[in-house]
Parts: sequence; C-alpha cells; structure tokens
Amino acid sequence: MERDSYCGVLLIGDPHVEGRVPGFRKDEYPEVVLEKLHWCLKTAQDQNLLPVILGDLFHVPRDNQNSLLCQLINLFDSPVYGIYGNHDCRENQLTEHDTLSILVQAGKYHLLSAEAPWRGKMRGQSVIVGGTSWGQKLPKSGEFENEEEDPLIIWVTHHDLIVPGYEEQGHFKPYEIVGVDYVINGHIHRTLEDVVKGQTTWVTPGNIVRRSRSDASRSHVPSVLKLEVTPEGWGRSVLEVPHQAFDEVFYEEVLEETEEGVPSAFISGLAELQSRRTDTGAGLQLFLEKNLEQFSTTVADEVRNLASEVSSNDTE
Repeated sequence: MERDSYCGVLLIGDPHVEGRVPGFRKDEYPEVVLEKLHWCLKTAQDQNLLPVILGDLFHVPRDNQNSLLCQLINLFDSPVYGIYGNHDCRENQLTEHDTLSILVQAGKYHLLSAEAPWRGKMRGQSVIVGGTSWGQKLPKSGEFENEEEDPLIIWVTHHDLIVPGYEEQGHFKPYEIVGVDYVINGHIHRTLEDVVKGQTTWVTPGNIVRRSRSDASRSHVPSVLKLEVTPEGWGRSVLEVPHQAFDEVFYEEVLEETEEGVPSAFISGLAELQSRRTDTGAGLQLFLEKNLEQFSTTVADEVRNLASEVSSNDTE
C-alpha cells in the first residue's frame, strides 16, 4: 500500500506470539495467536489502515521456533510498524540477539521512535505516528510544537502507566504532550479507562489475546483500536477480534474441599498440578502463590528460585 493511501491507523495490542501453550489455555495457542494477527493485518489492509503493534510481538525474546518466524515473515508481507516491549528484549533494549531484530533487519517490522516516526498524509491530512519502546524515555511536552502543517499525531508506548485500575503497578503518570492527540499504550493486557491530559488522550486498549485464567481476562474482550482521519480530526472505534468464549479457551479451575466442606488452596493446588500439566508450569506457579505465605521469606524465596529454574513465569 502506498504511503499516502492510508485513511487511518489500526493499533494492535501485545500479540505475545509463542510456541508453547501459556497458562491454563487448552487450545493450540501458537496457531490461534497467528490467526488473530492474520485477521488484524487483513482488516488493516481491507480498510486502508496502517497496522501498528504496541510491543511484545513475542512472548520470549530469544530461541523462538523457526516455524513461527517463517510464518510471521509471510504474514508481514505489507509494511508493519510498531515498537518493542519488555518481552521482546532480554536486556532493556533490543539487540541483535533478540528474535524481533531478525524481522527488523529483514524490513518486515519497522520500529517507530522519536527519530524515525511514520510520516505521511491520510485523506489529505498530515499525520505522524511515533513510538517509545520499553525502557526508553517518553517524549517531552512541547517537543512537537514546531511541526509544520499542524499534523495529527499518535504516539505508541509500552510502559507501566499509572491509569485507573493499574495504579499499584504503574510508574509513569500521563501528562499532556503538546501537539500529540493520542498516546496508545501496550503492556497492560486489559482495557482500562482513558486518561485525558489537556490535548492528549492516553488510551489503554488491552491486547488481542487472553493469556491467563483470571477474572480480568474473563471480562476482557480481545480487540483492536481503530483511529481514522475525519474532517474533525480523529474518529475512534473498537474492532472486536474473533475469539472463543472464555470457558472454551481455558480449563476450569480445580476446587477441592476439605472434610469441613471449605475449599483448600493447598489441596486444590495439588489437584490442579495433577490434572493440568501445562507447558509453562502455570499450575506450579499458582500453587506456590497460594501456599508460600505460610513459610518464612528465606524458604519461600528459595522455593521460588527453584521453581523458576524449571518453569517460566507468565507475566505481563
């Protein structure tokens, strides 16, 4: 698609492509997540939208299967833009040893930054789409005051923002960035309320795939954010990504009662471990989370260290 033929942007949250089945999912996750990505890119093409990924294309930064990489190279036939997230890089910045760098070097994934934003026209309007990857500094307010043609500006980020519903984990407060209309943040896997600071609206759209079995995941609707240029500026809508019902995707939680009829975390955890031998060791992690509080900090930390050697954590 020609640079000036786009009419908007499709923002795709955290695919987390992986060769294993995460958490307590019971489907063929590697195939499912690639199907969702294909749907997103096909939608972008059909609707003349610039596809932008909000980081964490991969769940693990290195040693991804060649088959996954080959399928992504085929999927990214048209230009795909985005940033890198914390799961895309082993260190605090992308290096040549990380899988995503192969797609970047092959020209299949165009990294957005302050120095290398996407610039062009959409429906005759000058547009800038920039980005700040994980671990990098967010733009300063007023950084875009001297832009010519009064462009519409979207900025994509992958940070622990302090937004409603994520206050305890957040580290960065949203602020007005003069000239920037929208900041679209990845990293946080569920849809949260907007934060408006002056001219700038900070949006947390959530990701396109549910990885963990939780109440937050149950209520999350996998979707993408569409920003389309209109005579008034940006027109905004949410497009639901095809997905199955939560109970069809995740195993039901195993609950075992004690003789008193009260569910026991210890007994339920053991039952879960026995019945759900997950690829990522999610049952073991859940069991430890529920039961390590009864031990001293030293013992608990040692058990966690041992567990981390045989399984990987499935965190945001």
